[in-house]
Amino acid sequence: MNSKISFRDVVKTFPLKDTDFTALGGVSLDIADREFVTVVGPSGCGKSTLMSMAAGLEEPTSGSILVDGKPVTGPGPERGVIFQQYALFPWLTVRQNVEFGLKIASIPTDERRRRAEQAIDLVGLGEFADALPKMLSGGMKQRCAIARAYAVNPQVLLMDEPFGALDALTRVQLQDQLLRTWSQDKRTVLFITHDVDEAVYLASRVIVMAAGPGRIHGVIDVELPYPRTEEIRLSPEFRRIRNDVWTSVHHQDQSTAAA
Repeated sequence: MNSKISFRDVVKTFPLKDTDFTALGGVSLDIADREFVTVVGPSGCGKSTLMSMAAGLEEPTSGSILVDGKPVTGPGPERGVIFQQYALFPWLTVRQNVEFGLKIASIPTDERRRRAEQAIDLVGLGEFADALPKMLSGGMKQRCAIARAYAVNPQVLLMDEPFGALDALTRVQLQDQLLRTWSQDKRTVLFITHDVDEAVYLASRVIVMAAGPGRIHGVIDVELPYPRTEEIRLSPEFRRIRNDVWTSVHHQDQSTAAA
């Protein structure tokens, strides 16, 4: 497998008053170029910590994280990061928010505008390019955040529960929007979620994590064709894979569940 992202025996500890808390206890994982991988697991299993380290926002205590064979030593333009909170500037329009990272990177004005408009059109916000965030719904704000990440042309998208705060219908709509966008450019995606259905619907592989300390409990292949459709979501094969993931997450051994 041609690995785009590699986690090699990654350990992360945090100091507490009298001891250290081990959030991740030796995680090793390879994600292929252009692969869409989702990560699920119980609260406290280190999903977001894993994402933060891949983004370069946290450093591993030991082990290494590589992108294209190069160690991650901090944030970089090759990695776009999207969180559950939209983090939009309320005084800037959709276009200005999407252009922000390009402006920081000193991209010339004409090129900045072209790339921003392309990203805005990609997520279906063309009619709202001049709107302020207060005029947008929650789903539209998240699409703006996704467009901002896409505009800087990252090779990797790191998404930490980006649809977690949205209502069920909007969440499904944005899942489909994300897959349409991904099918056009096939960036490598690492997507954290608590939602088992979402994990199965989006991914080619689901990584199931366990807690106490955080580690990989299992890897489940999702052998469903793209593009994903409502028919696939309602199919017996989808239900079978979903049940496998659900069982792996919620029927972990007693020591894992209690940790």
